[in-house]
This record gives sequence, C-alpha cells and structure tokens, in this order.
Amino acid sequence: MNTSSPAASRAAGPDTAPRRDDDPRSDADPRSVDDRALVDAFIAASRALVAVAARSLSDLGDDITLAQYRALVVLATRGPQRAADLAAGLQVTPSTASRMIERLVRKRLIRRTRLQDDRRAIRVQLTDAGREVVAQVTARRRAEIEGILDQIPSRGRRALTTALRAFAEAAGEAPEQDWALGWDS
Repeated sequence: MNTSSPAASRAAGPDTAPRRDDDPRSDADPRSVDDRALVDAFIAASRALVAVAARSLSDLGDDITLAQYRALVVLATRGPQRAADLAAGLQVTPSTASRMIERLVRKRLIRRTRLQDDRRAIRVQLTDAGREVVAQVTARRRAEIEGILDQIPSRGRRALTTALRAFAEAAGEAPEQDWALGWDS
C-alpha cells in the first residue's frame, strides 16, 4: 500500500499504468495503482462477506433482513441505547430506525421502554431471543469464514489478520471479543 500522502503522490508524477477507454476511474485520481488495487480487493472481499452474511441469515425462520441483523449487532456491541442513538449507529434516519425497531419488537428480538428521565425518548435492547439470533448467525458466519480461511496459505494469515483488524478499527467496528458474550440487560 502506498503510505505517502496524496500530495506526495501527485508530486511524484502521473500514474503510468495503462487504462482502457472504458475504465471508470478518472485520470485525475491521485491514488496509486496499488491503492486502487487494494480498494478493488476490499470491494471483492466485501461482496464475499455480504454473501456469507446473507447465507448465515437465510436459515432463520424469522425472515430477518441484513439491515435488521445489523441493528441487532449494533445493540449487541454497544448495549441498550436510545432509539435515536441506534439510528445514528446504523447511519439511518430516525424514522427508518423507528420502523426497523417496530419490526424487531414484533419479532420479539428487541424490546423498547420509555426512559424515566425523558418520557419522549425510547430505550431499545436485545431480548434473549435477539441475543440468540446474533449468537446463531455469528456461529454460522464463523464456521463458513473458517472454511474460507482454511484455503489461504498459513504464511499470509498474520498479515491478513493485521490488515483486517486495522480496517475494522478504521471503520469503527468493535472487536469480536468485546461483544461476543453479549450485554446484560
């Protein structure tokens, strides 16, 4: 990966890699060929991980969407919180979060209560069933990902571990050990 600044990359000269006429990347893109290859690799990996996540949810009888599962994971990682904070954590509008909360309450995966000090605010938290869904899906994902990783030569695993941890940290994700046991309500 190019560790120099974008300004240094531009100062070093234009990217000399050949481009096809239909290449969607702009000639003005200051990223190096290596940086673009890294982004492309992460995009391909993210597609694979979304497919793993979708498969891990497909066996649930509760018909939980990826977005709903993400809400359950946010509650598992950050604990009980106000509905407005859940919306912010999911980066959705409060009305979208409200509809999602309603669906998850009907499925008995989360519960909502009014806050004592602010009766307008709603606190949401996982139910035992919600924690169980997160545990089941996580176990399925873990098993499938272990199978995928078994195909990667061991000599590259340490660097991959370091890179993925750095990526998750930069993205603001909590490490697995921080939430795998769940939150007490």
